[in-house]
Amino acid sequence: MAGELTQNVIKRIIRQVGLACAAQGQSLSETLVAFMVKAVVLDPRNDFNMDRILTENDMQDLIQLCVTRLLDTTNPSLSTIKMQVYFDMNYANRDELLSEQERVLEGKLAPLVRAITESSPRVQGEMENVYQKIVTYVLLRSGLGSQTDIEPVREVTAALQSVFPQTEMITFISLSKKDKEQQLKDLAMLVTGIRLFNKQCQRGGSGIDDLPGILNEAIPSATRTLDERLNSCQLLAHRYTALLESMQENPQRFSQLSFSKLKEALFNVRQYEAFLCILQSNAITSAQEVESLDVQFEAAMMVLKNIVQDKTSIESKEVFPLFMEVSKLWTGFQDEMLLLSFLTNMADSLQQFLEIQSQLFPEEMLTSLLEGVTVKSDVERIKETMGTRVNVSDFKNQEWLFPETTDNFDQLLIQYHGFCAHSIGVKGITLPGNPAIGILKHKEKYYVFSSKEAAYIFAQDPDKFIQMNIEKAKKYAELIQLLELRHQFEYLVPHAQDKRTSRGSLKPLPKRDSGTQTDTHILPPTIVRSYEWNEWELRRKAIKLANLRRKLTHAMQTDLSHMRRENCTQVYLPKDAGTQTKRDNSSNVPKPQIFLQGLRGGSSPTTHMVTVDLTRPLDET
Repeated sequence: MAGELTQNVIKRIIRQVGLACAAQGQSLSETLVAFMVKAVVLDPRNDFNMDRILTENDMQDLIQLCVTRLLDTTNPSLSTIKMQVYFDMNYANRDELLSEQERVLEGKLAPLVRAITESSPRVQGEMENVYQKIVTYVLLRSGLGSQTDIEPVREVTAALQSVFPQTEMITFISLSKKDKEQQLKDLAMLVTGIRLFNKQCQRGGSGIDDLPGILNEAIPSATRTLDERLNSCQLLAHRYTALLESMQENPQRFSQLSFSKLKEALFNVRQYEAFLCILQSNAITSAQEVESLDVQFEAAMMVLKNIVQDKTSIESKEVFPLFMEVSKLWTGFQDEMLLLSFLTNMADSLQQFLEIQSQLFPEEMLTSLLEGVTVKSDVERIKETMGTRVNVSDFKNQEWLFPETTDNFDQLLIQYHGFCAHSIGVKGITLPGNPAIGILKHKEKYYVFSSKEAAYIFAQDPDKFIQMNIEKAKKYAELIQLLELRHQFEYLVPHAQDKRTSRGSLKPLPKRDSGTQTDTHILPPTIVRSYEWNEWELRRKAIKLANLRRKLTHAMQTDLSHMRRENCTQVYLPKDAGTQTKRDNSSNVPKPQIFLQGLRGGSSPTTHMVTVDLTRPLDET
């Protein structure tokens, strides 16, 4: 709202609208109320100026309008918006649903896993207690039987003892916590594979349902139900479309019929059809997956039977991988059961949003109104225009795409959910577009049309008609999701999801902290560090090298280089040398012995010093 309605004001309005509806006995989700508040402000017919701050009177008027629309049970537009909110908040694709199921299972088993991995049994009784917990974990992990049923517990215990006897508990306890968790998962898969093989051999399998047989019956039944509902809503959409076209041609004949209500009913049916197509596509994918699992499961069982036969002992490396493969395939069957149940529940829940059709336009009323009116299906409308196409030479500045000239023509992302781009804004109805007429590429977006004439009119001024479609969506907020206009109303619908799934966009955008790091220099450096441009520096290096020729090789070690690399010192070892003369001779001289007498004085005042030489003569030595 151009920044004028702050978050606090919006929350206040939403809270007051919710309280007012609750006082009238209608408990509505905050998401639905928030969407309705923004849709009412967006509708130009309500005359809310989005460029100025709403006054207190404006907010009271807004609250009253929202409450009135939310409590109007005869409004097809409200039913469509409720359907979109419900589908957006509850639908999940295969990967999301299976990952959520795995997360829930891990959460349920987490206390048991902690009790097993964090225990340190020391006596036999404690060992047996931990082993029994492992049996319980394997049973719950596989989902094949109840822990209160004695037969499945016995089968799991027997199978576990064959691959993990109690004597190996000492080794198991010595493992790290992570290794224990992994071994528990492996043991669960091995035991599950053994039990499935025993069931196949009719030697056990208590508490194990025949999932392949159940799925092979349930999926075709669910697909038929979806097809019937899809055909029914498509027929209703075709009849509404024919009535709307007749009302535009002859308004007097249908004066008692509300044109606006009929359009809203058409949008309601078209949205229901889009959601059913998503569920039908998922059901077809499940059928293909089950068919593939059936083939792989039978092949794996056949290989196991050929290996095992009547042998009393088999090497574990031969059969353990096969048991684990069988367990994985069975988990696939369990996943398909979960997906089928989810799709069935979603389809049943969507039915409630179509109940208003029979109230506003009963079958008898439609039959009488359609007298003399030709009802055309989407397929028939496309067949009528298959022989016509746009003449490219009539448009100098427009780019047209055709099947024979465009790669991946069927994979182009068509705007407005494949409906005619001209009829939405001009006629206010959703007609199927025919790509064979030609796909207009305008500003990197692709548009289809229901007729050649509509294509020519739209191509004259595409921006004008695109804006008309946006204005139409402002009046009918349910068109924002039906026509995939989320990028045009980001302030109304805060995030965009995958267009291929046609999912809504009312959930809050998930956020998380993240960071990235890049290399400073991606390419290897090309700088030559040894290059010198200064000739005096080169002269200095030359002198240094010349001086090194007369130096010893040596090395030194500092505090910074200590313990960082090997250091060595090289020296010249001393050499042994000696001198030889002709004869040996020696000489010796007497040691001089000279004494002084009278230095200390005497009785006379005059000192008389006498020198006494006691050195022996040379000849006496």
